[in-house]
Amino acid sequence: MPEELQKIAKKIRITTFTAISEAGGGHFGGSLSIAEILSVLYFKVMRIDPDKPEDENRDHFILSKGHGGPALYTAMALRGYFPVSELKDLDKPLTRFPKHIDRLKLKGIEASTGPLGQGLSIACGMAISLKQLSRDNYVYILLGDGECDSGQVWEAAMTAAKYNLDNIIAIIDRNNCQIDGNCDEVMPTAPLAEKFSSFGWNVLQANGHDTTSLLTALDTAKRTKGKPSVIVAATVKGYGVSFMENRYEWHSGKISPEQYKIALADLEEKG
Repeated sequence: MPEELQKIAKKIRITTFTAISEAGGGHFGGSLSIAEILSVLYFKVMRIDPDKPEDENRDHFILSKGHGGPALYTAMALRGYFPVSELKDLDKPLTRFPKHIDRLKLKGIEASTGPLGQGLSIACGMAISLKQLSRDNYVYILLGDGECDSGQVWEAAMTAAKYNLDNIIAIIDRNNCQIDGNCDEVMPTAPLAEKFSSFGWNVLQANGHDTTSLLTALDTAKRTKGKPSVIVAATVKGYGVSFMENRYEWHSGKISPEQYKIALADLEEKG
């Protein structure tokens, strides 16, 4: 299964890159870094039914780093929420697929995000409600590491620990870059693992581009009771494209026809 998930991740990455390019540009870096995470969640771990996106028995997913929306749309399309062909409407007027995700436009999107730092608070509200209803649904949330600059993230982290929200599993896309620089230069949050641990969380670490590593961490998180879990997933900004990797300048941008050819060749080889 991990090998199949790696293949799905490669397809998510290539399809996402193509959709962003055809839209005239967008958030390449942080979309390319999360393909394996989305592959594991949408094709193995989460209890979901694309035909019933509002089923009360579903697990919930919040993409707190809303600028990664193109990758989420691709994962959802490949999973069967809507035809892959509709990705051509990315960032078009009146589209269901804006650059930052909007829950009012597309069923299956659990929260509208884009302003960073709010997703974990939303997750806490969902998780508390599920506890009150004695339901066994999980709330999965994907945060950016630059997003962890926000104080609201840490207020929510305290809330999750206070209420023993073991039905929250957070994943941090630890690619070490944000829109205007290296994370440790813009606002140091390291060591993230130790910080979350001191806030009362069960902390795990994983290779964010290795589906076996992610599956192992997620399985451990689900077996941990009495406290929320966070997986610090080591990733690479712009993963798979030689001239984008580890370059904060590619948080968002446009590419030339020549760059497009180079990038597709890179993704086919590495993906």
